[in-house]
This record gives sequence, structure tokens and C-alpha cells, in this order.
Amino acid sequence: MVEKSLDQKLKRIHADPHGSKDFILADAKDADMALAIGAPGKSPEAHSSELRYRTLAEFREIVEQIVEQGLVDIMLMSASTSEVLTIQKKIFEKSPVTPAARVNDTTDIHVIRGSRYSAQPSLPFRTATLDHIQCGHVDCKSEDRHLGANLGLYSITFNNDAILDREALAAYKEFRLEAERKGFRHFLEVFDPNRPEAVEASKVPEFINDAIVRTLGGVTAKGRPVFLKMVYHGPRAMEELVRYDPHLVVGILGGSAGTTYDAFKLLSEAKKYGARVALFGRKINNAENQLAFVRFLRHIADGGLGAEEAVRAYHAVLEKIGVRPQRSLEEDMQLQTNVMSYSGTGKVISPAPAKACACQEKSGGGHVAHAHAGCACTAKESAVQAQAENGSNGEPDFKRMTPAQKIAYHKARWDRILG
Repeated sequence: MVEKSLDQKLKRIHADPHGSKDFILADAKDADMALAIGAPGKSPEAHSSELRYRTLAEFREIVEQIVEQGLVDIMLMSASTSEVLTIQKKIFEKSPVTPAARVNDTTDIHVIRGSRYSAQPSLPFRTATLDHIQCGHVDCKSEDRHLGANLGLYSITFNNDAILDREALAAYKEFRLEAERKGFRHFLEVFDPNRPEAVEASKVPEFINDAIVRTLGGVTAKGRPVFLKMVYHGPRAMEELVRYDPHLVVGILGGSAGTTYDAFKLLSEAKKYGARVALFGRKINNAENQLAFVRFLRHIADGGLGAEEAVRAYHAVLEKIGVRPQRSLEEDMQLQTNVMSYSGTGKVISPAPAKACACQEKSGGGHVAHAHAGCACTAKESAVQAQAENGSNGEPDFKRMTPAQKIAYHKARWDRILG
């Protein structure tokens, strides 16, 4: 069994909470426990005004491709998808990627067409059982519990209601006890209240931080989540939670699809202020090319690229492989969230529109003179120089590259991969 990158990174983070640069990236492909038919996302084909979704088989095929790519640390799935890919097809046995399954599905994520469940106060509910996640059937034998996933996502939604929140906490306690007995690890997802009137909007970040700390205050090491998954409420709230306990590994959820810049900037900003994990679902699933999108997420997470240059490089890759982007580069550089607001409640801020390519004629030395640093031209000398700017391990040293070199490198790389 290959050692998992998740375990390696968690060891380093806990050994040096302030110095470790490790960042954990997860793909959340568990949407069939929320969105049902629409979970796989849009089909690549357009059928006039008819919206068609990918099939479940196509959805799982993409999961396999991302696992094979090996750039995410965790693949989160529904119990049924995990059974097929983890137990039956065994795709994780020789992979550094850790399989995980959603272990509960509270009523606020029952997103069924024509329903009103998600607008009503959240109630605890569990479709999956730990035995079925671990071995595929009820009453696992101890020697069979390794066959499936042994990491799961448990979600809880606090609505500032003593009765409802007590019920949610009681269900979480019951789960923790069962998980400890069966050797099952979990990470905890804490949703914002799904009733708008539950908490004053400006107080939500403080409410969630306090709810998390209060929930875990009585939980000893064996029952604690390995990390958190929560809405990113801005730098102030993130800094407060991370400062309180550096061993409380905090992760952010991706939320709605939005623009490419939304996803890349969210990751970059959360990481800057102390987040150590990012779990993106819809942002990956709705990307034009999920493998390329994940690769750029990994570069940002590892500090190799900034959010702005990653958007430009991603568009350059899409152009090279012949995939039409959903938005123009200028539109995709718009920020639709408030991640740049320190309090998490400020105005949306977008960078200046991406400049159009305006390369000058060749200079006297025969080299192309680029009119701006973000130029996405495929100048051969940029790619060659980028390849030469390697670190000691033979991998490109992105920190030493100019933005143009980084873009050229990624276009050249996809040339090699896709022909």
C-alpha cells in the first residue's frame, strides 16, 4: 500500500504548525448525496436549449482520471461511488490519494428539484453506515475494514436554536463514538446557518468560530476530526481560529462554481491567512477541463503560482487543447466573492482586466520584446528559459520564473501531454 500524501502532510503540519508549508487539496465528488441528477454536472454537448447532465458513469470516469493524476490528496465520494472505485476497482491501492466518503447528509443538503428542504432548518440524517463505507456490507469483520474508505466527512449545521442544535450535537456524538470503535477517521464540515434570520450576518464568522471551539472543547484526541471544512469568512476570522489552536487544521469549502479567479483567489487568500486544506467540489466539477484546473490549484497551493497568473495560464492551456472557455479571459478575471475583505463582509474587489497581447516586433537581437509581463504568447525562448529555471529536484522553479515564462511552460507542457 502506497503511503498517502494526506498522512505525510498532517504529520509535518503537527510537527511544525507554524513552519510547515504543506497544503492539503481535496476534490469533493460527493454531490450525488445532495444534487441528485444534477450532481455530475453539465454534459460537454449542447442540445439547443436543453440542459443535459453527465451520466454517473461519466462522472466516475472523471474521478478515476483525477485520482490517476495524483495531484489531490483526498478524493471525497458518496458511499456508493466509493464502493465501486475503492472496493471493487481498487483504484486507490497504488495511489497517494486518500479515498473518503460522506458519512452523513443533513436535510439542508437535500437539493431535490421541486423541494423546499434546503430552506428549512437543518435536521441530522445519515444514509450511509460506516460498515458499508469500510467493507461494502453490514457487520464488517475487523480484517475487512481496510477494503473501503476509512476517512469520512461529517457535516453539521448550527442554526442558533437550542433544540435543533442540541439534536445535531447529539447525532455528532453518536457518530464519533461509533467511528472510534471502528477505527474510522473523519473531518468535520461546519455549515453556516441555513436560516437567514438565525444569526445577524455580520456576526456569522464569530458565531461559527465559537460554535466550532465549543463543539470540540469536550472531545479528546481519539474522537477529534483530523481537520475542519468551513466557509471562508475572510482573513480576520481565519486568523482568529488558527491562532486559538495551531493544531486545529482548518480547511475551506469551495462553494458555488463562480469564475476561475474566484476559485484561485479563494485558495490563495485562505492559505495566506492560515488555512491548510481546501475542498473544492463545484468549482472543479464545472471547470472546462478538470485535470488542468486541478493542476493549477495544486500550483497555487504549493506556492508556485499566484491566482492572477494562474487564470491567464489556465486560459492559455484551454486555447492550446482546443477547449472553448465558458467566459472570456477578461470575464474570468472578475472576482464575484468577498475573499479580499478582511472582515469577510466587504465589497467585491476585482483586479484590472487582463491586458490583451501586444507583443512588439523582434528586437535587434532577434528576440520578441513583450509589451507586458502577463503576455500569454507562446514565445519559444520563454518556454526554453522556463525549462532551464529548474530547482534541484529537476522540477520547474516557478518562483524564479516571470509570469510569461510560467504561462509558456504550461502551454509547452500540455503540448507534450496532448500532442
